[in-house]
Amino acid sequence: MSNSSAVLDTPEQAFAGLETRDAHAWFGKHHALSGVSLRFPAKSVTGLIGPSGCGKSTYLRLLNRMHEFIPNSAMAGEVLLHGDDIYGESVDPAAIRLKVGMVFQKPNPFPAMTIRENVISGLKLAHIKIDNEDDLVEKCLNRAGLWKEVKDRLDASGGSLSGGQQQRLCIARSLAVEPEVLLMDEPCSALDPGSTLRIEETIKELAEKITVVIVTHNMQQASRVSDYCAFFLSDGGPGVLVEADQTRKMFTNPTDTRTADYVQGKFG
Repeated sequence: MSNSSAVLDTPEQAFAGLETRDAHAWFGKHHALSGVSLRFPAKSVTGLIGPSGCGKSTYLRLLNRMHEFIPNSAMAGEVLLHGDDIYGESVDPAAIRLKVGMVFQKPNPFPAMTIRENVISGLKLAHIKIDNEDDLVEKCLNRAGLWKEVKDRLDASGGSLSGGQQQRLCIARSLAVEPEVLLMDEPCSALDPGSTLRIEETIKELAEKITVVIVTHNMQQASRVSDYCAFFLSDGGPGVLVEADQTRKMFTNPTDTRTADYVQGKFG
């Protein structure tokens, strides 16, 4: 497969400022991802789809420098935020992760912290001062669709919540630092259908104000929540970007026959 690139069809003023140019990733000698160039529209949901092992989650971790936490990992190419390479020598990775937040596959609230403490924990770690803590906690829990369920027990342990509630608490925690982009790595894979629906509703609401990039194996979920999709595939070599476009087009009239086969469930 040749390296691929995609500029999703969006006006320049709607561009989120996050893009990759010829991005590669390795784990030791294993070339996991090859030549991905993609830019993300602002205030939208972009779904990263493709079979297991094609580099979706690896690509997601490149976008906020989580990739470098993995031993023997390496990358090449550029990841740009408003035109600046986030892997530049003078760039503080922690500052990037405030702007480009991350929600993981398995909910990971801090169990020893209360619900309130979980929400503001990122701010405390980043030494960001808060004028009105109560207002911020309420705002973030509201945006994460959790406020009504927990407003009377903010001092309960974050670990006391259900799995779906814990995931929404993690979303609220990410939102507290006011990211420009929120990355989500299969955020519903461990949740029941009801919790999944609530997370999906939250994602759509968040995209009214910020840019969301979500990895999902669920084609129904991709069609429900994403405005755009990027299809990744590996054919015995590193993962590549096959094509990216508006979700409706990707699911009804894709350019590449491999995309059609995947979204129709013929493999993967």
